[in-house]
Amino acid sequence: MSRFDPPSWCDDTQPVTRHIDLDLKVDFGRRSLSGVATLTFVEPGSGHLDLDARGLMIDSVSSGGGEIPWRQAETESVKGDRIRIELPAATESITLAYTTGPGATALGWLDPAQTAGGEHPFLFSQCQPIHARSMIPCQDTPRHRITYSARITVPKPLRAVMSAASLGEEPAAGPSLTTWRFDMPQPIPTYLLALAVGNLDTADLGPRSCVYAEPETLKKAAWEFAEVDGMLQTAESLFGPYEWDRFDLLVMPPAFPYGGMENPRLTFLTPTLIAGDRSLVNVVAHELAHSWTGNLVTNATMNDFWLNEGFTVWAESRILENLYGQEYAAMEAAIRRNGLQVNLDQFGPGSPYTKLRTDLEGTNPDEIYSLVPYVKGFMLVALLEQEVGRERFDIFVRSYIAHFHFQSITTDEFIEFIEAELPGTLDAVQGRRWIDEPDIPENEPRYHSDRLDEVQSLAAGWDDGKRPDVAAARAWSPAEWQIYLQGLPRNLPQDQCRWLDETFGLNSGGNAEILIGWLTIAGGSAYEPAFGKIREMLSSVGRMKYLKPLYSALLSNEKTKPLARDIFESARESYHPLSVGSIEGMFEG
Repeated sequence: MSRFDPPSWCDDTQPVTRHIDLDLKVDFGRRSLSGVATLTFVEPGSGHLDLDARGLMIDSVSSGGGEIPWRQAETESVKGDRIRIELPAATESITLAYTTGPGATALGWLDPAQTAGGEHPFLFSQCQPIHARSMIPCQDTPRHRITYSARITVPKPLRAVMSAASLGEEPAAGPSLTTWRFDMPQPIPTYLLALAVGNLDTADLGPRSCVYAEPETLKKAAWEFAEVDGMLQTAESLFGPYEWDRFDLLVMPPAFPYGGMENPRLTFLTPTLIAGDRSLVNVVAHELAHSWTGNLVTNATMNDFWLNEGFTVWAESRILENLYGQEYAAMEAAIRRNGLQVNLDQFGPGSPYTKLRTDLEGTNPDEIYSLVPYVKGFMLVALLEQEVGRERFDIFVRSYIAHFHFQSITTDEFIEFIEAELPGTLDAVQGRRWIDEPDIPENEPRYHSDRLDEVQSLAAGWDDGKRPDVAAARAWSPAEWQIYLQGLPRNLPQDQCRWLDETFGLNSGGNAEILIGWLTIAGGSAYEPAFGKIREMLSSVGRMKYLKPLYSALLSNEKTKPLARDIFESARESYHPLSVGSIEGMFEG
């Protein structure tokens, strides 16, 4: 027995899946997927095969036209169910007939009232980090990559989309049904398998990109993301050819728990990015950057998650600097660093969860999700770039991507590669300390610009009576406002909250990042004029980046704890299961 990935039952001594073929029916009434999954192996195998599952109701397992023995061998809270299958000699593939369970953690089922149109239901998946096993029986580890094909049958007039090439629609077995067909020829880890079903329309953004959205959202989304094609060209100039054929976007309903998800060919995006001024496209740049760092070169396990996210935040920063200049990139770096500090304070000094390389044996990755792999990882990559110079580091990054093309690697494999390509560089920046020790080393990179320094100075002087010039502040960019609000005290007197709110109209702002920055201050300060907006925000948005700090702010003040509980009880049904679990933990903590 050889289990490489702590949160998976996958045994590396057993046959490895190379392709999955799905034929599934979407049942909104029962909130389930049902049908068959056929797993084809890299090489024919025999004996034991352990698959990951969570709450799946398996009807049968067959191979070569006949049923074969299987059993649920073990269940664990983090890993889920171990499905043990007995493979006959020289088995090339197996087919499992199954139905997803009612609590499938990968699947978000939305009633019509939870969508923009209010008329049709919506389904979306979120398989990262270890939730594909609740959607399909599989070897749910990023170490092994698969191609896949699918037939998805849905009620008319709904449309299915996937992280795969669309092969169009065909009549289904029933007058009120449509079957959509897909093929994914590039090998991906199972967490990048994605499905969404809803009342979707589409608009082209460029020769290789379009946006899907509900009709009520489509026009605004098409305008907001109109510059995606130029962003794609910029990324290619930095990191090499785009390997996934298309870079399409899907604007999700508000319950989507993340800012974005980098599913190849179909990036999922939160509707909170539609600010009306294209000011939040940095999230699109991040998901696009994953097309090279994360999707082409992937972390082998969640212990190595920083390889995905640290390199991607660095790549995102390079894209944005190329498009908008160094001052913009410096502002974004400051915003990220402020967000990281919140997580560092929550974990506490010396926490093992502030290491880049983690040990998640027995730990649910969702429970320790934070900005550490993103921002601490980014800072290490930035130090490496500074040490050898941009020109030389760019050559290294292209070589890194080419060498590990369509592979999933460990931190040790990265260290071995950089030592061969850039000898001594990792030690020159204390790289092993960054990787394997907690907290942030003293040599962290610093970013400066005149505007950044000015805004940070204004925020730092708040308690001494320092206030921004009103006319100048009204002309600030969204990034400047985010930095300013991040730098203010978390608990302000009522008159100071009122001055901020009434002077700058913060309660009525349209930019979600600025609004959440203000509402966390208002919530922590028990500023009653903002309570209605806080309730509206928490009841209409499921993005964890906003839910967690806003609930945390309410729970930090005895006056607003009852408000937090009341809002959560009324809004929880509109959240994704991942969001519900995360917020419940905050109330229990």
